[in-house]
Amino acid sequence: MHPLLVRIIDTPQFQRLRYIKQLGGACYVYPGASHNRFEHSIGVSHLAGRLVKELKDQQPELQITCRDFLCVQIAGLCHDLGHGPFSHLFDGMFMPKVCLESEKKEKEGQVGGEGEEGKKEEEDEVDRRKKMKKWKHEKASVTMFYHLVKQNNLEDVMKQHGLVLPIDRVFIEEQIAGPIDPTIVEWPYEGRTVEKSFLYEIIANKRNGVDVDKWDYFARDSYYLGLQSNFDHDRYIKFARVCKVDGESQICTRDKEVDNLYDMFHTRFSLHRRAYQHRVVEVIQLMIRDALVEANPFILIEGSGGGMFRMSEAIDDMEAYTKLTDHVFEQILHSPSTDLDKARKILERITHRHLYKCVGQILQVWGGIKDKVKGNLEDKVMDKVKKWQSDVASQRNLDANDFELRVIKMDYGMKEDDPIDQMRFYSKETTKAFKISKDQVLNLRPESFSQHQIRIYYKKETDEETIKAIKDDWSSNFPKSQDEPQNE
Repeated sequence: MHPLLVRIIDTPQFQRLRYIKQLGGACYVYPGASHNRFEHSIGVSHLAGRLVKELKDQQPELQITCRDFLCVQIAGLCHDLGHGPFSHLFDGMFMPKVCLESEKKEKEGQVGGEGEEGKKEEEDEVDRRKKMKKWKHEKASVTMFYHLVKQNNLEDVMKQHGLVLPIDRVFIEEQIAGPIDPTIVEWPYEGRTVEKSFLYEIIANKRNGVDVDKWDYFARDSYYLGLQSNFDHDRYIKFARVCKVDGESQICTRDKEVDNLYDMFHTRFSLHRRAYQHRVVEVIQLMIRDALVEANPFILIEGSGGGMFRMSEAIDDMEAYTKLTDHVFEQILHSPSTDLDKARKILERITHRHLYKCVGQILQVWGGIKDKVKGNLEDKVMDKVKKWQSDVASQRNLDANDFELRVIKMDYGMKEDDPIDQMRFYSKETTKAFKISKDQVLNLRPESFSQHQIRIYYKKETDEETIKAIKDDWSSNFPKSQDEPQNE
């Protein structure tokens, strides 16, 4: 690896990724899937370098410079610096739940109070909640990258290796988190001109989702999960070429590679269905989320200037955030603090395999199905499920809060749309970019590109007889014949 990449790797901020699992709680279902963000990030940087080198060697007219090459590799290396404990569990489940709990306390009058001090506390809580709702791990990756450079005095090292600051640093930021000002219509990026627009499609491809980040985690996750992946990223790299499309330079591939691309998107869908959103994986993730939410008021992390931050507040201080990793699981589990009793009991249930129970699920609720007269079919099913939840809790003297309703969404990366529609191809005869028609890929295209599932979990630890009674009640209200709702 380039010496500058090694310098970045050898920092506490990057080494932190060793202690953040790539797939969160999936290792409790797939025992081998305990790999981490550290190795994934190195893999993404490596693949990014390979793709840029192929383009540079095959098309010298693109004028790819050593600076371009190095900036893309740095972006690949640092694109996941902002992940919290258990990766997507932190930003996709924990942070939204903390926001909901905050809103609930505000409605119940538990935040703030009388007088100016109480009003100030309430305003601070509202501001904090707004920040949490807007927060994404990509933005945190950029913030952590800037923190890493500053704390380890790497600016001079970057200049020594030919980078021009601040423009190259802006380019790295844009590759990770998108345009600094996305409201600009014509060309929203500042790091590179429109002539090098193809460089923005390598790490995080907003156009069609074909990027090296996915290539690495498809291969790596499939390997550690023990699942088969048919996508061959080596072939894509070999046939990648830059063509002009609507005035911009876009990465295209040979027309004969369309089946390889459908394998790629099917791999994504399959990994979500079989692993990332597996029913028991989600149960484990929900339990870890609930434990972290219960522990959030009581675990304080020292940050810059000696300030103390809760887990949900550490996103505002990179010194504190650097210390926040998966180790918080063991910290809660082995803490003698009575404040952490609720959180600890949830984690003890995981270690003893006394998990939340999935008491009902509806499969094949296809995303995007619309009934113009009666509205969205899925909304109708959701209303029916919510009514059942309320009724079964009332009839069986259960607490409705012990149920959790989840909607699982799986797709090819662009919701109900076919991502291949956003791809451009070239042929053996011409390098002029073109779209593949639907007739040409009729046997490769699935009927739908999005599938939703509705699941309902019962979280309270109880006897098997009660769980069976709840499941029987579900079966009588949602027979299998209704698993796939038809347009009436």
